[in-house]
Amino acid sequence: MTEAQANRTVAGVLWMVLTGLLFVCMTAVVKHVGDAVPAAQSGFLRYAMALPFLIPMIRPIMSARLTGRQLRLFGLRGLVHTGAVILWFFAMTRIPLAEVTAMNYLNPIYIAIGAALFLGEKMAFRRVVAIIVALIGALIILRPGLREVDAGHIAMLGTAALFAVGYLLAKQLSGEVSATVVVGMLSLTVTIGLLPFALVVWVTPDLPTLGWFFLTACFATAGHYCMTFAFAAAPLTVTQPVTFVQLVWAVSLGALAFGEPVDGFVILGGAIIMAAVTFITWREAVARRGVTPAATPPDA
Repeated sequence: MTEAQANRTVAGVLWMVLTGLLFVCMTAVVKHVGDAVPAAQSGFLRYAMALPFLIPMIRPIMSARLTGRQLRLFGLRGLVHTGAVILWFFAMTRIPLAEVTAMNYLNPIYIAIGAALFLGEKMAFRRVVAIIVALIGALIILRPGLREVDAGHIAMLGTAALFAVGYLLAKQLSGEVSATVVVGMLSLTVTIGLLPFALVVWVTPDLPTLGWFFLTACFATAGHYCMTFAFAAAPLTVTQPVTFVQLVWAVSLGALAFGEPVDGFVILGGAIIMAAVTFITWREAVARRGVTPAATPPDA
């Protein structure tokens, strides 16, 4: 490895560490607001507050001349993502930060299963084994029968599955339109999708609450930019394992800011899931030039 490559690798790792910190800060703010605002309204306010960041995307979206089929796929993705966001915000009010973060690592596992079932991708034996190992990690986190499984845990299982469906739809669209259009259309459709659910349960928020939700939009936007810089600087096989640092941030923040106990089973389960995802990513990178999706935080 040349010195330039080494420097880019270090930069990629540092960008990914910062990405994890920003996304955990976002979830911490949502945790701080708590259930003072219903989940659907919380999701809507988070997306509505981020709309100013979409202004540069308006022209590319208008210029894309989307077909009826593409609009339907974007609409479906927005609907699926809407459900995922509601479930995610609900889970944040019910279970610790560390458990939300660890269970979110299941997202790439669902994507691998969905790609095999619906996109015709080959399910190699090593991938099957990695998926089984990841599911064992999830069981370690949940420990059904040994403790009560909260509705928040069920919501996170649904969140990861729905985000995976959204990613598979994005994969179909990414070969047809630019990344800017894909991201911009997601934000627009999810904001519209969340609006009717938010209106049904609407609670008039005070000014400080609106400020907190604007902060979540800032953290989320900055996190996605940092993640983009990380992917541009270093291969996914390098940045992928670094996403586990996000669990360290979540455990630390949960303990220090919210008094949540440090659960060794959650850390162990998250590590097992992350190891399985990293193995799949590495093997796919070796087998071909493409890789499986990273265990990135949801755009929630």
